[in-house]
Amino acid sequence: MKISVVLAAYKGEKYIAEQIASILPQLGENDEVIVSDDYPQGKTKDAVLSFDDKRVKYIEGPGKGVTANFGYAMEKAQGDVIFLCDQDDVWMPDKVSKVMAAIESGADLVLHDSIVTDGELNTISPSFFAVHGSNNSYVKNIIRNSFVGCCMAFTKEVMAASMPMPADVPMHDWWIALVAIKKGYNVQLLNEPLIKWRRHGDNVTGGSTSAMQKIKWRLTIIRNLITVRHGKVM
Repeated sequence: MKISVVLAAYKGEKYIAEQIASILPQLGENDEVIVSDDYPQGKTKDAVLSFDDKRVKYIEGPGKGVTANFGYAMEKAQGDVIFLCDQDDVWMPDKVSKVMAAIESGADLVLHDSIVTDGELNTISPSFFAVHGSNNSYVKNIIRNSFVGCCMAFTKEVMAASMPMPADVPMHDWWIALVAIKKGYNVQLLNEPLIKWRRHGDNVTGGSTSAMQKIKWRLTIIRNLITVRHGKVM
């Protein structure tokens, strides 16, 4: 199965080379890393193109925020399996093999655990799952999202079921996970940290939000999910 790693970037030059370097040794020669850069006038492009590797594909993003950027990059993906990827993490050497083993055994979407670190990769928490109570319950994840894109991979069928992504959904990973669960796809959790997830104060995702904003996001998610029919994409 061909793998597409989909990476949405924005001013990512500080860490992105380290991230890509942790990914490429795990991929086959026909796989791809799609980097969609929402700040192409910056230095991210130079960092990405420093890799003389045909699997690394740089594109300019739509400039409409992180959710739209991931959606745009996913539309370019040619793989049978899509791995979502942030610009500033580090993948463990066995991430791809362990996630692919789960998918080859029947999973349609995989969420794995992560070690949460600071900018210098010092451990803040050894388990994101333990802190956030990650689960694959539809109702619980509407109330409190426990899916993070940098720890997700899914089949092209799951991607097709969640696309086109509504313009007003708050986060791409939340939407994809809830659609997959609602439509009856096999959503599995791997209780093993397979990335070091950097939280360094300048992250594009994962910032704090007000209580009112959280309520608005959930109402938006519910309104959009009402339009999603049950049943897998065939």
